[in-house]
Amino acid sequence: MRLNEVKNKVGLSRSTIYRRIANAEFPKPILLGGRASGWIESEVDEWLMNCVNESRGKK
Repeated sequence: MRLNEVKNKVGLSRSTIYRRIANAEFPKPILLGGRASGWIESEVDEWLMNCVNESRGKK
């Protein structure tokens, strides 16, 4: 997934995503070639499910 897709899916801004990556609170992107990077969709989905579970008191 490219950055715009990730932003739309998780509802966070670019700066918030990269801040959370720096704090090990969001999946890191992978290098796609040249200056392009992207995220593995299953990792983003897992992160989202963890957020849902934490907000509902599940671990």
